[in-house]
Amino acid sequence: MADVSPTEAAKPNRREQILTAAAELFARHGFHGVGIDDIGAAVGISGPALYRHFRSKDAMLGEMLTSISERLLDGGLARVDASNGPEDALRALVGWHVDFALDDPALITVQIRNLANLTDPDRRRVRALQRRYVEVWVDTIRRTVREVDEPTARAAAHAVFGLINSTPHSAHLDRDQMAALLSRMALASVTTAGVLEADASPVV
Repeated sequence: MADVSPTEAAKPNRREQILTAAAELFARHGFHGVGIDDIGAAVGISGPALYRHFRSKDAMLGEMLTSISERLLDGGLARVDASNGPEDALRALVGWHVDFALDDPALITVQIRNLANLTDPDRRRVRALQRRYVEVWVDTIRRTVREVDEPTARAAAHAVFGLINSTPHSAHLDRDQMAALLSRMALASVTTAGVLEADASPVV
């Protein structure tokens, strides 16, 4: 077998190239605003040639969103498993999600906007993965902030996702500064005394 250089090994394969290009186009123009020919042109092949890799544009979106959800779940679980206690686990989860949002803003945008465009089987699969990822956060928040109940922890997790996932639309700082700011804000929103108290008075 021929040796493969590190440079060659690091190159994305054709399917990955197609998915990356499609994500950028879907994020910019919307799923329905992008045709097969547009995606093909972005990777230097004809639109019909894409069918050698994906049976349809729907299948492309399904694989894309399933892959995003699997990456988030696997990365979150790995960081919790490698952590030294609940507070360290929460910091690691926040850092992981911040890094994902900053490094893959197109994927975050596609994930937020296109769940309804999935086929029913793909939507169920993605929803199941997303629920598992949320539960990793809920468990970690409840182990970090002992007095918080489950519904509040779940609401807090979704609120943190909303904060971090807004990055594609609000990244006005350089990458490191934005990562630090988002991490501080996300951690403060969960761990600041009194924020997650169920009987806290609403802001008028």
